Amino acid sequence: KTLVENNLIFWDSGIVNGEKTKNNSKRYMVSVQERNKETRKEEHICGGFLVSDNFVMTAAHCYTSGVQLTVVFGVHNIQKWEHSAHRIGVKSYYINDYDLETHKNDIMLLEVNEREVMKCKDLHIKAGAICNVAGWGATETNGFANAELLDVNVAVVDRGDCQRTWRRAIPTSMICAGGTADDNGFCQGDSGGPLVCGGIAVGVVSFNDADYCNQSRAPNVYTNISTYLPWIKKVTGLKSVN
Repeated sequence: KTLVENNLIFWDSGIVNGEKTKNNSKRYMVSVQERNKETRKEEHICGGFLVSDNFVMTAAHCYTSGVQLTVVFGVHNIQKWEHSAHRIGVKSYYINDYDLETHKNDIMLLEVNEREVMKCKDLHIKAGAICNVAGWGATETNGFANAELLDVNVAVVDRGDCQRTWRRAIPTSMICAGGTADDNGFCQGDSGGPLVCGGIAVGVVSFNDADYCNQSRAPNVYTNISTYLPWIKKVTGLKSVN
């Protein structure tokens, strides 16, 4: 399902111009799911990734108050129940003052019981750096979610250029990457997944241009993980995040 606010997509986002990943090559990736009230089946709504032994990071806009989420690990094709897949319930939800109007603090931690970790560090990413984003989302505007995990390389966009294109403030708590010149980026179905640079998770899929996933008029925007490292350490109880 999709929530459109100020001409931006804020529920699911997915991968445009991506390629299929090798089975279980990104074991830190998880499918965040909720139960469809009509079919009573669990459905993929967002991506996510493990950042510690028992915490999954995803986007805050993936959470609806009162709705119980589950996470599925070891999955490559979300339309099949693979032998490697297993579902775990979420024990606790941690949201850091998310603002739907400005999209600030679009980050959430889900407490679970698992052990397959993606490294997160305070890493300064320069404009032009090539990073990677993965997910099960649509490959074009208003398309359907993809059954198999896709990934694509994207270039980090200068913050000033990003602000001029969006015609709004892009604070340091956000990172712009992909979605313009080469049309590589995310669309419906991938919110909450990681932007990975040099093997380090630096961003969380947040929002994009709602009407033009595969012909985007503005860069894709991610939540900058480094801004939230003190909060992450406080919630998880870790002295350092890998």
